[in-house]
Amino acid sequence: MNLPLNGIKIIDFTHVQAGPACTQLLAWFGADVIKVERPGSGDVTRTQLRDQPDADALYFTMLNSNKRSLTLDTKKPEGKKILEQLIRESDVLVENFGPGALDRMGFSWDRIRELNPMMIVASVKGFSDGHHYEDLKVYENVAQCAGGAASTTGFWDGPPTVSAAALGDSNTGMHLAIGILTAIIGRQQTGKGQKVAVSMQDAVLNLCRVKLRDQQRLDALGYLEEYPQYPHGTFSDVVPRGGNAGGGGQPGWVLKCKGWETDPNAYIYFTVQGHAWEPICKALGREEWIDDPNYNTAKARQPHIFEIFNTIEEWLADKTKYEAVDILRKFDIPCAPVLSMKEIAADESLRKSGSIVEVPHKQRGTYLTVGSPIKFSDLKPEITGSPLLGEHSEEVLSGLGYNAEEIARLREAQVI
Repeated sequence: MNLPLNGIKIIDFTHVQAGPACTQLLAWFGADVIKVERPGSGDVTRTQLRDQPDADALYFTMLNSNKRSLTLDTKKPEGKKILEQLIRESDVLVENFGPGALDRMGFSWDRIRELNPMMIVASVKGFSDGHHYEDLKVYENVAQCAGGAASTTGFWDGPPTVSAAALGDSNTGMHLAIGILTAIIGRQQTGKGQKVAVSMQDAVLNLCRVKLRDQQRLDALGYLEEYPQYPHGTFSDVVPRGGNAGGGGQPGWVLKCKGWETDPNAYIYFTVQGHAWEPICKALGREEWIDDPNYNTAKARQPHIFEIFNTIEEWLADKTKYEAVDILRKFDIPCAPVLSMKEIAADESLRKSGSIVEVPHKQRGTYLTVGSPIKFSDLKPEITGSPLLGEHSEEVLSGLGYNAEEIARLREAQVI
């Protein structure tokens, strides 16, 4: 298949999650991603949270599909020479080193441009350049807290809560992939490369824009009518934690279904959307609410919202989450079962669409991973196994013009 990014060569100096998520996405779409790793150890996630003692960890395999692995000691002169050649022949270099690491390696932006004026250097950062925390080391939950997500997540009587979704890591990688593709298109117009950077704080903030919206509304009004605290609760001067309330102005909540006493995920999410009020009343057998002035507008319903949710839970008591959703979707009511990771792993629809895929691996056998979340009419990416450490070193060096004798010498000198 002639994939859209065929012909784009990417030097992948990233590790852990944010950067690898970015480069994996580009590899799925055809880019030749060469993951440059330290000889003998490689990406730390190869051994982190292992479930098999002598195989790459799932943490690594699920973030490095479709790539080639080159081991290279860039501290040695011959390693630097190989990297210089790679830079001359590549389109993009992606890194998530600490501040100044590339400069200390001898590959400043000026040096890279000297080697290849069309090179795009893409960086994952914790905070943007010039930020007063720019030297602070950042991980997933640090980013969620710094980006505003944690302060608005959880229940009002509890502490700030981080999300299981990788808002700081994989989300930053997705933003950086967009930046890289934009820079590639820009280069087609100008003939010049450029630097692209996404900070983890900024990527989280970008997903929290509705909470920034709410802060401005709260400043103006002193209350937020779609939050559970309204009208009987109190508001401070900051956006509160809203429990399971929806962020778009439509009241919603997680509600118990049959079996909740023993199954921690026997719940559905139910949204009381304005245009769906009449169907909701019909589905619940509460037609008298349709024209009742205490219920027939969103403003009228808000003081009674938990009474409404309690009524819905009574209706759900003898229905599994799947049975409930099958009934409610016929009424066009926004809802969904709360799915566990075990249920998602076995979901036939997700497997059929390629959102969940089984991938063969030389060490592990078959493992389960995510496929492309982006769907195309004329493209279905094939997800291949992650590379073993240094698996493609000889192949990459041969492509740079090294012969077998030279490659053997480099291996003996522990350059690769």
